[in-house]
Amino acid sequence: MSNVEMSTLVTFAKTKWFVYPGSDIYGGLANSWDYGPLGATLKENIKNLWIKNFVQKRKDMTLLDAAILMNPQVWVASGHVGGFSDPLIDDKNTKERFRADKLLEDIISSIEKEFENELKEPTSNIWNRFISFFTEFQKKHISNDTLTNVGNTFEYNTFAIEISKNQESNSGQLRDNFRSKPGAAFQEVWNELCTEYFKVKYWVPNLVPESWSLEKQAEVMRWESVKNPNTGEVGDWTEVRKFNLMFQTNQGITQDSSTVVYMRPETAQGIFVNFANIARSSRKKVPFGVAQVGKAFRNEITPGNFIFRTREFEQMEIEYFCEPENIAPGKHLELHAQWKNECKRFLIEVIGIKEESLRLRDHEKEELSHYSAATTDIEFKFPFGWGELWGIADRTDFDLKAHMAESKQDLSYFDPFNNTKYIPYVIEPSVGLTRLFLATLANAYDEVPGEEWTSKIVMRFAPQVAPIKVGVFPLVKKFSESANELYDLLSEHFVCEYDEAGTIGKRYQRADEIGIPYSICVEPENYDQWQVTVRDRDSGGQEIVKIANLVEFFRNKGC
Repeated sequence: MSNVEMSTLVTFAKTKWFVYPGSDIYGGLANSWDYGPLGATLKENIKNLWIKNFVQKRKDMTLLDAAILMNPQVWVASGHVGGFSDPLIDDKNTKERFRADKLLEDIISSIEKEFENELKEPTSNIWNRFISFFTEFQKKHISNDTLTNVGNTFEYNTFAIEISKNQESNSGQLRDNFRSKPGAAFQEVWNELCTEYFKVKYWVPNLVPESWSLEKQAEVMRWESVKNPNTGEVGDWTEVRKFNLMFQTNQGITQDSSTVVYMRPETAQGIFVNFANIARSSRKKVPFGVAQVGKAFRNEITPGNFIFRTREFEQMEIEYFCEPENIAPGKHLELHAQWKNECKRFLIEVIGIKEESLRLRDHEKEELSHYSAATTDIEFKFPFGWGELWGIADRTDFDLKAHMAESKQDLSYFDPFNNTKYIPYVIEPSVGLTRLFLATLANAYDEVPGEEWTSKIVMRFAPQVAPIKVGVFPLVKKFSESANELYDLLSEHFVCEYDEAGTIGKRYQRADEIGIPYSICVEPENYDQWQVTVRDRDSGGQEIVKIANLVEFFRNKGC
């Protein structure tokens, strides 16, 4: 993945059949997107690979497709009606409303980028600002004797004390000494310094603004003189308040409180309310999981970053039911760790995400949901910075207990092997299909040198993900009949693209631009011998393959 800007990726997606603005001929609808021919196929490929890996290839998994509209008591029991809300803040100058935590995340991300750039190219500006901060903090809050309590590593503590003693007098020498550490050690200590910088400066327990109190969010917003993202001017911010995210509608011909229903904000609850049905009909034994792919809707006030956060999106969720703590102590935590590894493996080995573009972040105790025993986010480095891609949560028995209490139905599980009855714990790996689509798009995007000082785009999709697997190109138009025969043969097995316009070089370039991993050139010299030339997108290499072996050849390549 090249360091593509989000605006560049958005323009590319719009012009190359991946994603279009929704209702475009009517001026569009804010945060509404339609998936074009390539985008729809790419999304379907990702979904099918997820189902194949997590359902089809596992004996302990099954699939569900629950309704979007559910009895509204489902959302009462789950806590969504009473507590599914976002922290919102208004700019008095423009009367616009934003999510406070997301504005704060952008501030943190921008400062993180400054620190990240310091790793590559030292600048006295950020270094001196960093040292000045610690010096001032030491004067106000901490004595030399207690300064070591701020950090967690010896290197950090040593560095902080050295700052307090030397202050800015020899900061350049201090910086050079610090940077002389081995690369990996320096990166590790530097990351911790950045984290501590935020935590100490804002006096917060972590770097997740969503978990801060509403008062703290408003305080930091004013402290940092946060700008309105639409005007670029510092906002006159109100206090932070909570607003419910549920889309509400009415079922039937009348519109009153008795007909209110909600567009589901997540797919998980459809699994929980069907737990007893699935356990009985599938005859699965705990531990087992239920997977679901489907649309969900959230009335986001400040959606953005293209399709990263939208009001209508698709989720791919698993609820993996296991023995509770009192039956199998620690087992649910072991399964949580296993699912973390499985999800990361899927991203790297199946989708083809580069490992250096991923990181795992375990939630700190202060930010865990009240019912969660452990939660981990797999984050991806999007063009705008690090963002959550996949969440793996140990939800204990909260959901099943909540639905038992509200519905008065028994959702416990009877284990015939040890003759025990219990309410299972659940591990929930949840990923947004649309968000994974964006990560896959960004991960594949690459620009390489072209002709005469230009550059060209190559979308390096893994073959199993690529929306089009094979391009079929006659060398010249008079060989189109043979090329069409080949297209008909291969399209029984793969999504193919036929193109006879322009030179073969131009057609190869167009194929690279939309991510076709393999292209076939049809010309009589080889075709008359029942063979063709196959070109590899990434290497540019070509090889002769017998027509009779083409399907097996592409299957072995992962298509």
